[in-house]
Amino acid sequence: MTHHLRKFLHAAIVAALIASPVAAATPSPDPTAPQRTLKAFSGEPELAALFRQWAGEAERRRGEQRARQSAGKSAPLAQAAPAAAPAALAKEEAAATADSLTNVQHAGVDEGGIVKLHGDHLVILRRGRLFTVRVGDDELRPVAVVDAWGQGIDPGGAWYDEMLIAGDTIVVIGFSYARGGTEIGVFDISRAGRIAHRSTLHLRSNDYYSSRNYASRLIGSRLVIYSPHFLNPWGDPHAAFPALRQWRPGASPADFRRIAPATRIYRSDEPLDPFAGVALHSVTTCDLAAPQVDCQSTAVLGPPGRVFHVSPRSVFVWTTQPRRSADAGQPASAVFRIPLDGSPPSALKASGSPIDQFSFHEDAGGMLNVLLRADGRGDGMWAAERGGGDLALLRVPLTSFSDGREAAPAAAYRRLPPVAGNALQNRFVGPFLLYGGGSGWQAPRATQPAGLYAVRHADGRVYELPLPHAVDRIEALGSNALVVGSDGRDLQFSSVRLGRLPVTVDRHTRGDAAQGETRSHGFFYKPVGEDDGLLGLPIIGGGEAAGRQLRQASAAVLFLRNRGLSLSELGTLDGRPAAGERDDGCRASCVDWYGNSRPLFIGSRVFALLGYEIVEGRVGPQRIVERRRLDFAPAMQQVAR
Repeated sequence: MTHHLRKFLHAAIVAALIASPVAAATPSPDPTAPQRTLKAFSGEPELAALFRQWAGEAERRRGEQRARQSAGKSAPLAQAAPAAAPAALAKEEAAATADSLTNVQHAGVDEGGIVKLHGDHLVILRRGRLFTVRVGDDELRPVAVVDAWGQGIDPGGAWYDEMLIAGDTIVVIGFSYARGGTEIGVFDISRAGRIAHRSTLHLRSNDYYSSRNYASRLIGSRLVIYSPHFLNPWGDPHAAFPALRQWRPGASPADFRRIAPATRIYRSDEPLDPFAGVALHSVTTCDLAAPQVDCQSTAVLGPPGRVFHVSPRSVFVWTTQPRRSADAGQPASAVFRIPLDGSPPSALKASGSPIDQFSFHEDAGGMLNVLLRADGRGDGMWAAERGGGDLALLRVPLTSFSDGREAAPAAAYRRLPPVAGNALQNRFVGPFLLYGGGSGWQAPRATQPAGLYAVRHADGRVYELPLPHAVDRIEALGSNALVVGSDGRDLQFSSVRLGRLPVTVDRHTRGDAAQGETRSHGFFYKPVGEDDGLLGLPIIGGGEAAGRQLRQASAAVLFLRNRGLSLSELGTLDGRPAAGERDDGCRASCVDWYGNSRPLFIGSRVFALLGYEIVEGRVGPQRIVERRRLDFAPAMQQVAR
């Protein structure tokens, strides 16, 4: 057993010994509801007392710092900074259901994306603008284009990243460095595809960006947004609290009103060191069916490192203390379960950190399964693409969540085989956890003998499936799986049957190619029978780095047919290189952080979105052929805004 894994499991064993027994479940409407929950602050006085304590400690440290400086014994003591600030600055500087088009993790939980369907129209978010394209009645015709921000708003320093549609309401989720928080743009869309701005809300928060995760979800008409708030003990922590304001000309910081009162802020018994980093992890819900959109937040205090996962009933937020401040004999992490029905959160102490949102799975037996990495850094910014350490599968009953005083027992962790490289991909499909290593956003490299690991999470049995390529993407094909990766030159697709024993069934090779989108939404699988379907994935030339998705559309979208896990190529719908070279007059979001190319399946029709082009194909028995294409770039629009 390696040194890292010994430390990893030792912390879990110690935690089990010092924790009280896990409470047994009692009958309730939700069989996984905890018997005990986290305690909220009793009111503003109790919260203010905590902040006065922090301020007093900050003043004491300042005094010690001044004394050391006077004595010339040390350099100035650095003040704690929000954990995501350097990465947030890097991002800023880098730029100076059946009709669903989105490859989601949970049916019924839509995820913010760049293209959605509203009736007869595609709605596309790209480079700070919303476009509508009519596809009903066998058409392919541009209709409208509007800015993704409200009238009178300066879009400088803002990013407009994700879009969701509820009924006739479009919501654009962005982040404004200039205005210091999440921006929620609300638009009305008509049956004719016309878009009108209704209102804009500003939600005070730190940057939510993740190279893998999405900030927003939609369940029915309820918008769910996760956002971190890093608290500064050297100043006024209240200044970072979740707060909302309606945009208006002349809006000022004084217009913000708090939406997370002290009685909706929770904490466990875990000691928090604000000088090592403390965050208020908030889950904000907004009713998009209301005439006037309003929002409320529930928040938990915890360490700044985080990964969050949204299930149909709850939001899980996994927090991890910085290694320098973790006690070797205590669990370094905690996972919070925040119900979406407004009931109090619960928590469980743990060790390690998930890789991304795909590391979580609630199974039908009421168990939470999480793939953990000993040295994980959360999924903020590009943290999911880095990190290392030993791997383990945590498997605990949801009923073990409580008031935060208890820890997952050592027996709940199962050691897993390590993988080479840092860009680890993982996915729960059926009764299995699948994982392996790839190149991530970097250029593909010639692979040494690689493999996919399949773990039956109910009993921990591990199976290794050798592969001649890296694991850059894992997707579900119904109850089975598809693994996509490069061998350094060619792009390989391996189908995997997840039966009693997981086995690879077929492999398809696309020569001189690599995947053009690392985002989960870049892939889509459309089942056309119990074991058959069509799949699409954007591709670029072999050896090219997937990071080119930030500024260039993919060269093409490749389509394959799946028949009983036998894969055959239908061909590609190709973009025109010149289409991405024109000046589009971009004013905001001029880097495609969330990608720009997608396969689209609408009824029996098949499309490829490639930057500002939409190419429609006709699928024949053996091949897909181009039927027509549309360039909807702003300079080509013939309709008035």
